[in-house]
Amino acid sequence: MTNRAGERFWLLTGGTLLVLVALVASGIDPYDRATWMLEVAPAVIALPILWLTRHRFPLTPIVYVGIFLHALVLIYGGAYTYARVPLGFEIQDWFDLARNPYDRIGHFFQGFVPALIAREILIRGAFVRGRWMRDFLVVCVVLAISASYELLEWAVAVFAADGAVAFLGTQGDPWDTQSDMFLALLGALAALVTLSRWQDRQIRQLTSVRGG
Repeated sequence: MTNRAGERFWLLTGGTLLVLVALVASGIDPYDRATWMLEVAPAVIALPILWLTRHRFPLTPIVYVGIFLHALVLIYGGAYTYARVPLGFEIQDWFDLARNPYDRIGHFFQGFVPALIAREILIRGAFVRGRWMRDFLVVCVVLAISASYELLEWAVAVFAADGAVAFLGTQGDPWDTQSDMFLALLGALAALVTLSRWQDRQIRQLTSVRGG
């Protein structure tokens, strides 16, 4: 095992343990059990995928860290429901906001992290040429994911009726769906602007080691 492969292994191991501990802690007495299960489901699904692909398609450290941070955001929100997260109330007081903004953080991450994942897949798979077209497709992927999640929320609302209120977390905002997708778009753009060069360096290091 090379040094870099060893670093990725320990990063994956440490991140997995951190997420599992957070899952257990949040699942002991969540505000609403059904909402908790829906909110943490992406993290639960992601962990085995990361381990199953660690040899065939290992990710760069920056993507692993992003995935684990996103998982923690989901788990924390699931424990309280997004409208009741204590950190959100703190932020609401700091900036004198009309609502708990924690769900905005979650949807920003919903754009930020998937943008890095999609970008890495497109680059390493050589699926598209040209930076601008690649960035455009990354944004399209993020918006598709965000739209799919909003459709999931709609489906839960249809089938669960009043029981879906905690999961939706709209807090009376009639434009919540549009705001959520806009935050995901901002997250994707922020990832592309701030981390593209860093990710490029890590991709070159990863592919050079695997190619050698």
